Amino acid sequence: MKTRLSLSQKAGLLSLGLFAAILLVWQLLTLPETHVAAANVDPEYAALMGGGGAKAASGFPTPAAMAQTVWDKLSHPFYDNGPNDKGIGIQLGYSLARVLGGFFLAAVVAIPLGFAIGNSRVVYQAINPYVQLLKPISPLAWMPLALYTIKDASASSIFVIFICSLWPMLINTAHGVANVKKDWLDVSRTLEVNPLRKAFRVILPAAAPTILAGMRISMGIAWLVIVAAEMLVGGTGIGYFVWNEWNNLSLTNVLFAILMIGVVGMALDSLFGVLGKRVAYQE
Repeated sequence: MKTRLSLSQKAGLLSLGLFAAILLVWQLLTLPETHVAAANVDPEYAALMGGGGAKAASGFPTPAAMAQTVWDKLSHPFYDNGPNDKGIGIQLGYSLARVLGGFFLAAVVAIPLGFAIGNSRVVYQAINPYVQLLKPISPLAWMPLALYTIKDASASSIFVIFICSLWPMLINTAHGVANVKKDWLDVSRTLEVNPLRKAFRVILPAAAPTILAGMRISMGIAWLVIVAAEMLVGGTGIGYFVWNEWNNLSLTNVLFAILMIGVVGMALDSLFGVLGKRVAYQE
């Protein structure tokens, strides 16, 4: 009797196949190159110049070298040997602290302001021009101003995260609040529910999926921006780690850092995905 694979099993097998194909192509691209010497060239001179059948290794790390680096780095993630030699766990910790600091500051501002915008057309028309003016500005464009006024690299990075996290949360909150069903608001008005209770028992549950979607977008942008911000200000963090390893010409460590950025970003996005499912509701 034939056993049929489920959709998740098929997807898992396809994903493993793609991973194996990527490793194979990677291995083939990083194989040493063989140089054949001409017949009239002295063999010792050809070997000295990289010819004569000698094999020159590619400068790009092989999958085996990458795997060894991943093992070494994750075996001791929290070592601290000075300013330019810290474990990946410490570097990610600094980056996450800055991201979460700026993100929650943005939430404190964006969600109440989004409620006000979504509930009042007057407030919307008054604030919308400022939102449209400031939203397109790259968060990194604020870095020089932040460094000049705050005079602290870490706090400036948090400010940049605050700026980039603010707009998706603000816009989504306003959109979610403005699109709460009129029937639900009419019922709360008929029952003479006070504004605070209406906000927490009627509007917030209805707008929660849209607000969470804005927070999810904000977190994704914040994790992107922190890498570039830390490259600019230096000191600590995963962005600084990437730049420092590039200056040390260690491509293996650069690739490892890129992998860690992707893993942490995926974990953060998955967390908001789970939260989004918890606040979703069926009518």
